[in-house]
Amino acid sequence: MGKITFYEDRGFQGRCYECSTDCPNLQTYFSRCNSIRVDSGCWMLYERPNYQGYQYFLRRGEYPDYQQWMGFNDSIRSCCLIPQQTASHRIRLYEREDHKGLTMEMSEDCSCLQDRFHSDEVRSLHVLEGCWILYELPNYRGRQYLLRPREYRRYQDWGAVNAKTGSFRRVVDLY
Repeated sequence: MGKITFYEDRGFQGRCYECSTDCPNLQTYFSRCNSIRVDSGCWMLYERPNYQGYQYFLRRGEYPDYQQWMGFNDSIRSCCLIPQQTASHRIRLYEREDHKGLTMEMSEDCSCLQDRFHSDEVRSLHVLEGCWILYELPNYRGRQYLLRPREYRRYQDWGAVNAKTGSFRRVVDLY
C-alpha cells in the first residue's frame, strides 16, 4: 500500500491530490505539480499521461519543489506505485544488444558504472530479481528508467534514447 500527495505550489501549498494507486492520467486533479509528499511506498512519476516521458523515482519523504526530485519542469501527468515483491535484487548488464559481449551481474547499488564495468554504455540487460532504477549519469543523476524483472534486449526496450548508463540502484523502501 502506498500514499502520495501532489501539490500545485511549492512548499506543499495550493490545491492538492492524494493518491494510493497507479494513475495513468493525473491532469483532471491538478494542472501543475511543484511539491510532493510521499507517505508510503516507492513511486515512479511520469511527465506525460499513460506512463510516458521523463520518469522520476521517489521514496518516502518530502519534496518541497520539483528540483528536489530532479524534475525538469512542473509537469507530472501519471504515476505508478512500484511493488516491493522481493528482498533480493539481481541485474545482469551486457555491453552489446541481445545479451552479448561483456557481462556483469550485480546485486547492489552502483553509483558509477564506469568504475565497475569499464564502460558507460549498456546495450541490453536482464533484471533477474527486484525492481531497479537506471540513471543516465553517475551518482544517480540524469534521466531515470524503471526496470522491472524481465529481459531488455536493447536499450530502447527500457525507453532510453541512447545506451549511456551512469549508475543504477535497487528499488527499496528505506523506512
